[in-house]
Amino acid sequence: MSNYTPFSKKQMKVLTWWCKSSPDCDKDAIICDGAVRSGKTFCMSLSFIAWSFSRFNGKSFAICGKTIRSLKRNVVTPLIDNLYQLGFGCELRKSENILEVSYQGNLNRFYLFGGKDEMSASLIQGITLAGVFLDEVALMPRSFVEQAIARCSVEGSTFWFNCNPEYPGHWFYREWIQKAKAKNALYLHFMMNDNPSLSNKMINRYESLYSGAFYERFVKGRWVAASGAVYPFMENFGMYGDVPRGEFSEFAVSCDYGTVNPASFGLWGFQDGIWYRISEYYFNSRKEGFQKTDEEHYKSLEDLIDGRKVLGIVVDPSAASFIELIKRKGKYNVMPAKNRVVDGIRMVSSALKNGEIKICRTCGDSMREFSLYRWDEGGNSDAPVKENDHAMDDIRYFVTTILNKENSGFVAFAAKRKY
Repeated sequence: MSNYTPFSKKQMKVLTWWCKSSPDCDKDAIICDGAVRSGKTFCMSLSFIAWSFSRFNGKSFAICGKTIRSLKRNVVTPLIDNLYQLGFGCELRKSENILEVSYQGNLNRFYLFGGKDEMSASLIQGITLAGVFLDEVALMPRSFVEQAIARCSVEGSTFWFNCNPEYPGHWFYREWIQKAKAKNALYLHFMMNDNPSLSNKMINRYESLYSGAFYERFVKGRWVAASGAVYPFMENFGMYGDVPRGEFSEFAVSCDYGTVNPASFGLWGFQDGIWYRISEYYFNSRKEGFQKTDEEHYKSLEDLIDGRKVLGIVVDPSAASFIELIKRKGKYNVMPAKNRVVDGIRMVSSALKNGEIKICRTCGDSMREFSLYRWDEGGNSDAPVKENDHAMDDIRYFVTTILNKENSGFVAFAAKRKY
């Protein structure tokens, strides 16, 4: 922190709200939401530690994220670096997911939890806490959040919530943000310009990465419903190109498998830091008037690959029989895809806008689906309409499981990546 930029007024509010001189010191909770890269996580984590030592010694606290991995990467590692510079002692016991922090003879213990699904609530049961910090709280199931809050039974305990906006019907928005006053919570809404370390150039860069609902949420910080085209920028014909000349250093395949529904397989080639969708196989049984067997689809997969050496094949996770067939053949490496729909759509959107992936004009069914793929405006949560989505799904599988290898666990891909 030796070269830090002075804090903004809103960041200072986060850092000092619990101090006795603050008019908000009697609040039971603080909620910070808004744009990405607005500086809220950095300030909240520092303030959470400072508050804990101002009130307690020898107590237990919880720091929670969607997953332990993302929590350590986004919160704990930068937090430890800054605490060291402020004179705190830190010991991260990785095997137990415990961070012990000491300052001037006092010591508090911070347990790390991941709240990725409904089963996660059981992980935090039984512990007694003096406070909890929930990062990315809108991505956690309600059962986990409520269980974490229930564990804060020490007198003077507080709740710390941090998130980017989701859809306006989200339970956290309804139960906490809209009812902040009734719950005696301090609510602070952040924009990118609340982070003084973020330059105008970087703000403009982030603004260019998103469109539609993701732009409204992550750049403008609004809780808005998704509507219209899922990838509106792909209506520009200039977003598609020819298959590049020259050799590809790597190949991979992504599959959305269907028998009654269409099957869509994409062949990807890697060249000069970019993955190109260079060819595809798309079979619609309703249109063709007959269904193909697993063996027939496998033959089409081989024809698509056409003797190339592929790193692997990522397949629709529900297609257990097709995955098993590929394994049994023993010719290709295969794994089920990561199937996080909305998060995956965001990743695809960023990858397309960043130029990390490009769709070639040889992939006519992908181009057709990009023009038709729409959000379901009649639902109570974010979801695309379940039609014209088969190439869209296999592209999403590629991005979440191969391109974003850090979250895939697919070591066969990770071993050969060149960027």
